[in-house]
Amino acid sequence: MSMIRDFIASDWSDYLSMSRLFYASDAVSHPVAESHLRTTFDLALQGSPFVRGLMLTQGDEAIGYGLLSFTYSNEAGGLVVWMEELYIALERRGQGWGKQFFAFVHEEYRGCARRFRLEVTAVNTRAIALYRSLGYGDVPYLLMGREEVSP
Repeated sequence: MSMIRDFIASDWSDYLSMSRLFYASDAVSHPVAESHLRTTFDLALQGSPFVRGLMLTQGDEAIGYGLLSFTYSNEAGGLVVWMEELYIALERRGQGWGKQFFAFVHEEYRGCARRFRLEVTAVNTRAIALYRSLGYGDVPYLLMGREEVSP
């Protein structure tokens, strides 16, 4: 039976191995420190209002994960759900897991989220095709950022 559920403590090793693969792929533009992975996982387990970790499973096998983050937008008039990460094991891709994940998230936040956002690298053409098929489109803003470096 396939399922999407919140992280539980015993998911750590599956999450770690899959997130290492995610950050070594073309889906992202740069790696992250493993300490960030641990912090994110722990915050999700603690029920942080800023992050939610979801595990995709088939039977007892973890086959992917997703990370959501949350913000408020005056422009949108409410809650914004960011699809921070979606990783599906290579051998499970093309089987509808991405569509199932997005259907789950859209249903979970129906009525309270005013906007859903995500980022995707230009070379991740399969993901772009999926996102477009689900109604996502280009945002007419230039995304800018500033990284704060911890001492």
